[in-house]
Amino acid sequence: MSSPSLSSNDPALLQACTQTPAVNWYLVYTKPKQEHIAQQHLNHQGYQTYLPLYKQYQNRKGRGQSADHTGVVYQPMFPRYVFFQPGSPRQGLSAARSTRGVSTLVSFGQGPAALDLQLIEQIRQAERERAGADLATISPYQPGAQVRLRGQGMKGLIGLVLAVTNQRVTMLLDFLGRQQIVDVDHAMIELA
Repeated sequence: MSSPSLSSNDPALLQACTQTPAVNWYLVYTKPKQEHIAQQHLNHQGYQTYLPLYKQYQNRKGRGQSADHTGVVYQPMFPRYVFFQPGSPRQGLSAARSTRGVSTLVSFGQGPAALDLQLIEQIRQAERERAGADLATISPYQPGAQVRLRGQGMKGLIGLVLAVTNQRVTMLLDFLGRQQIVDVDHAMIELA
């Protein structure tokens, strides 16, 4: 039995087999800390871009603030990488190489690394889940973690985290020979 061949008398089948839809995504490696610049300039050139962001816990003293600040920040999930795809079937990839903020186009072998749409969707799903998480979930101060008090008063005392909420951390402290349960702000502790 011979294998079927394409013939010009079935134009729909011929078109379906020869057309390659722009479903692949590609990847650029950016200059240090220039992911947003590369994304912006790729967008200006008509490319579709995706820069996955990772919601992180932040516990540091803010500039010009007298008190410690606790909250969340969004950082690139994959530092120095931006996903992109051509905005139209006719748009090539070569212009992406010389885009401001881009260091190089990620390649495997002779050609650019093509990423499947399914992989991009999995990354987007992970990004959505992380973005929807509250401070208690993403905090490094999970039950069982050993932490040290910061700031005035009992600075340096070490305790064990019992529970975490968005506003407070409940910890067990050994203070003056007795175990005490104390509630503190996230900003008042650090990992020991």
